[in-house]
Amino acid sequence: MKPESPVNTIPPVVIALTLLIVGIECVFQLANQGIIGGPRGVGWRLVAVQDYGFSAAVFDRVLERRDYSFDMLKRFVTYPFVNAELTQVAFCAALTLALGKFTAEYYGGLKVLLLYVFSSVIGALAFGVFVSSNYPLYGGFAPVYGLIGAYTYALWLQQAQAGESQLLAFRLIGFLLGIQLAFGLIFGSAPTWIAELAGFFAGFGLSLLLAPGGWASFLSRMRQRS
Repeated sequence: MKPESPVNTIPPVVIALTLLIVGIECVFQLANQGIIGGPRGVGWRLVAVQDYGFSAAVFDRVLERRDYSFDMLKRFVTYPFVNAELTQVAFCAALTLALGKFTAEYYGGLKVLLLYVFSSVIGALAFGVFVSSNYPLYGGFAPVYGLIGAYTYALWLQQAQAGESQLLAFRLIGFLLGIQLAFGLIFGSAPTWIAELAGFFAGFGLSLLLAPGGWASFLSRMRQRS
């Protein structure tokens, strides 16, 4: 029997998200090299941040001026696909692929897309509420942290079923936050961490509804613990 390719086990929605992240960066890289776009191609990334990124100004315009135009609302979900550099793209694509595969196996393929979009929106909302400057929010870490939240909740359930400490499920987010804190102390911290942390809690919280048994199962487990 011919062995099954590992790629075939990855849900199409996860592959599509990863290809979108990588594909957009490929366009920027080709433009930077002058292969496409001509002289203006060098500035395509900056233009993309302006046209598809999020900021407090966008949030204020939606909230105060009630500008519900497509140009404003799209930014709540488009900012994760405009990354700052190749290294960020590599991390976001790899984590989306790995965590997306795991969460799809546990929750279901389409629920990965729901987690990704929901975490992006909540990350943007938190950023708009707590960041008063016009520092732009872009890059795929907020929805990636949402997938980490879903992954953490799944591990939390599995640890409980195995009779092991559920705190172990939070090792990954603890490790990542520790690295982020260290880099922030050394190089300075950007306010994007607000969106990322909000994305984690959004993914974790939504997983209570998306996990097998949903909210009723969660309440039942809490009653058993009390």
